[in-house]
Amino acid sequence: MSIARIKKNDTVIAIAGADKGKTGKVLSVNPKAGTAVVEGLHIVKKTVRRTEQQPGSIVEIEKPIQLSNLMPYDADKKRGSRIARTVNGETKIRTLKVSGKALD
Repeated sequence: MSIARIKKNDTVIAIAGADKGKTGKVLSVNPKAGTAVVEGLHIVKKTVRRTEQQPGSIVEIEKPIQLSNLMPYDADKKRGSRIARTVNGETKIRTLKVSGKALD
C-alpha cells in the first residue's frame, strides 16, 4: 500500500464518483484500507433501531471514500492539487504543487 498523502483535517475535493466536484474536510483516514471519511461527501441513509432512549429513525451518515477518488483542495486556485514533500531545514513539509502553499 502506498503512503496516504491525505491526512485528517485536510480539505479535499472529490475527483470521481457521484460527489465529483464537491469539497469537504477529512474526518478520519484508514491508510490500510485506502479510505477516508469526508464531511459532506458520500452521505447515505441508515436506519437506527428503536431503543428506550430514542425512537427508531433514519439518519444520514458519511461513509468512507477511496483515497484514489480524493485530491487535496487548493482554495486559492479553486481546484485540486498534487502534494510535494519539500525539505525545510531538518523537517519535511507537505506543499501543494499548484500554488506552493504549505499544508502542515
